[in-house]
Amino acid sequence: MGKLAVEPLRSKKPADFTMPHCTKPRMTEPSTPSLPADQLPTHADAKTANSWLHTARFLTTAPQLEYLPPLDVPEIAFVGRSNAGKSTCINTLTQQKRLAFASKTPGRTQSINLFSLGKHNTTDAVLADLPGYGYAAVPKEAKLRWQRVMANYLRTRPNLRAVVMMTDPRLGLTELDEILLDVIRPRVEEGLKFLVLLTKSDKLTRTEGQKVLSITKLQSGGGEAMLFSALKKQGVDEVAQLLWHWAHLPAKGRPRPAGADTEATGPAALAGQDGGDEPGDHTPD
Repeated sequence: MGKLAVEPLRSKKPADFTMPHCTKPRMTEPSTPSLPADQLPTHADAKTANSWLHTARFLTTAPQLEYLPPLDVPEIAFVGRSNAGKSTCINTLTQQKRLAFASKTPGRTQSINLFSLGKHNTTDAVLADLPGYGYAAVPKEAKLRWQRVMANYLRTRPNLRAVVMMTDPRLGLTELDEILLDVIRPRVEEGLKFLVLLTKSDKLTRTEGQKVLSITKLQSGGGEAMLFSALKKQGVDEVAQLLWHWAHLPAKGRPRPAGADTEATGPAALAGQDGGDEPGDHTPD
């Protein structure tokens, strides 16, 4: 496998670029908790965690990295192959029907969407919904561009606290999924948290689910792995509590972003492979 080419971030907007239906957002500094970090709670029961996720609301959308607002609160990114159930997972966790929008054509959503979390109009964390990767029907040029954007985001976003990667358990970790894990591995070694979420687990028997879960835990190389079903609500409470915990960890020991000019060590297939159509149902992510 080759090298993933990471383009340096451009500080200026391309001359021919116009942002559809919106202008570059004017951001205000998010509110932060008043207690010192070492006095904040780091665990919550399921009810508290689910109530916290239910506060999710749209913050902004970014067609390029330079449009992402600088934030000083923890950010949790949701990634996954097209058709892995990413949007459904976000909507289920936040108990909202259309917070995360799934395109009718998998792979066509090509913006980073941010959702703020926090009660009483405060923001104590942000969820980031990244475009799905690996869908063959997307033009190769667009696919390459967005996969480079994703790689840059995952390697350089300063406030990125955790990554949740969704994958179809009937496929397990695909080559593209393993490539993404290679991209974030340097930051994982610095403290970045990550979770492999095996979506659509209701399509497996209990024995099959436990088997693929055990295999995934071994493949994930130190990250968390859980079974998840939006239909059966399996894993919802556990994931909510884990995300709450990660978002409320003390600032000490936060992962450091990799330098934008550092050569990526992840294989180039994330930016150069066609994923092809996947077996099973084709519910948009």
